[in-house]
Amino acid sequence: MTTASTEPEKNRFAWLRPPQGGADGTMSLMDHLRELRYRVTVAASAIILGAIVSAFFYNQIVAFVLAPWARAKSALTAADADLMIANNGVTQAFTVAVLLCLVAGIFFAAPVWLWQVWAFVAPGLLAKEKKYSLVFVAVSLPLFFAGCALGYYVWPKGIEVLLSFTPSNMGITNILDVANFLSLEIKVVLVFGLSFLLPVVVVGLNMAGVVRGYQLKKARKMVIFGSVVLSAVATPTTDPFSMLALAVPITLMFLIAEVICRTWDKKRGISEQAVEEFAIDLEDGK
Repeated sequence: MTTASTEPEKNRFAWLRPPQGGADGTMSLMDHLRELRYRVTVAASAIILGAIVSAFFYNQIVAFVLAPWARAKSALTAADADLMIANNGVTQAFTVAVLLCLVAGIFFAAPVWLWQVWAFVAPGLLAKEKKYSLVFVAVSLPLFFAGCALGYYVWPKGIEVLLSFTPSNMGITNILDVANFLSLEIKVVLVFGLSFLLPVVVVGLNMAGVVRGYQLKKARKMVIFGSVVLSAVATPTTDPFSMLALAVPITLMFLIAEVICRTWDKKRGISEQAVEEFAIDLEDGK
């Protein structure tokens, strides 16, 4: 009787657990799809729960998001500029609230959905690959958040530079749409955060054998020029301050990545001369 009663309980709550593989850890295609559904469901539930919790702190979140605007406004008001931020339309206040709570939910639920991504990918990796993957994740997250923090820090200066072109003492008022302002702020923060992942990508390509340290040395000038162009194109505000604030860190992180790649290649005995000698040996063998 005990076995019969516990078996339905296990089946009833089976959906709370991911599909289990076979004895050798293998899964069928349908099991992989069921596991993907499970991981996505858990991640989405965590984000929704985080968004609901964030709704109770909505005023604090709005104050944090609009802090760059407040700092820029104080500087521009001193220069006799008239500024106003407003909701456009009846439904925009609700739309902005949903957007902010959802973004906050994604941020606060990051440990959960990142773990779900890792749990889905990890079983297919070798032990060595798992070690490197954990190192890359451990390095990528601080770099990403550092980039986001820098974007949030320089964003008020970008606002100030752009709105400083308003003619003074002519009765012109700058009215900023809240939704457009928040969209632009999110883009700025994400661009800075993703750009800070450049060294991780470069080192990863080097470890995969796609690029070599000596190749990065040769391409250094082009990369520096490209980082300036990329910053000018990728920065949504298009002001020179934000562009330089992004270009300088990208250049520095590329140089750090170059040093890491060249050191790694040196340990593996890979150099430009060694590659050329290997190519000559292949030609002679033919």
